[in-house]
Amino acid sequence: MKKNYSPKPLFLERMQSLLKDKQDFQNYLEILKKEPVHSLRCNTLKISVEDLKKRLEEKNWKIKQPFKDFPEIMIVENELLPGELGRALEHLLGYYYIQEIASMLPVLVLNPKENERVLDLCASPGSKTTQIAAKMNNKGLLIANEVKFGRIKILSANTERCGVMNILITKRDGIALCKKFKENNLYFDKILLDAPCSGEGTFRSVPKGLEMWNIKTIENLSKLQKSLIVNAIEILKLNGELVYSTCTHAPEENEEVIDFALKNFENIKLEEIKLPVKCRNGLTSWNDKNYDKELIKTCRIYPQDNDTEGFFIAKIRKIK
Repeated sequence: MKKNYSPKPLFLERMQSLLKDKQDFQNYLEILKKEPVHSLRCNTLKISVEDLKKRLEEKNWKIKQPFKDFPEIMIVENELLPGELGRALEHLLGYYYIQEIASMLPVLVLNPKENERVLDLCASPGSKTTQIAAKMNNKGLLIANEVKFGRIKILSANTERCGVMNILITKRDGIALCKKFKENNLYFDKILLDAPCSGEGTFRSVPKGLEMWNIKTIENLSKLQKSLIVNAIEILKLNGELVYSTCTHAPEENEEVIDFALKNFENIKLEEIKLPVKCRNGLTSWNDKNYDKELIKTCRIYPQDNDTEGFFIAKIRKIK
């Protein structure tokens, strides 16, 4: 059973302002009380989608593949025992990664390819890192960076379990790392900036976050995210693409960060995002602030729309 936590009044007020429609807001509050679905991603570096599905169905797990174009994304529709998904042999062997569906979407937008040079700037625990490596088929260079040593160990363990071979793990402050790469003329085809955030989109799976929510945290993170994105853009190749994502709904950490990047770089543009889930357009204003009209090309993913967690995704291309 989920323990109920009380959302703070300011958080509720802000979510009501974002969702506007009364029923939509109620649907959002209701889905927070619902247990998340059991989702996983087949690790195609180690096993084919067909073989994994067969193995899991032999356990009498009912497997659903919700997206025709992305058969590696699976949902186990059975009721499972606590921890059963993580204890299965197939998980221990690295045949699948337990990953929330919304968390898989930024890499689908990034669409890394074989033989590209890719940077995952804030990589731990490695869900998106291992997904990138699978998309690259272990060919090319994948640099996965993490600033905290404890999280490096988790990142390393997960990439090793999943058979990632084309990776270089770095331990550096993300801003300093980007500056070092620029000094050495090391530029990237693709960059994933899955930024540290306030995690509002994960309150369904981590309800304790409702009690820890704080507007000051959002304001401080927004400053960090702006520094990270401007330094990351500096090391993007011409025609290179950067995907910025967070698992929060706060506009200060989402649209405001992208608007800041657009104001600071004349050589970037926002790209359209196509995903197999319901995406709402990004905001062009929030409270007393107006953002670039191009922000409608960004994607807001709400839990009540797709039975997932919440996410924000933007795709930037360097054009000159």
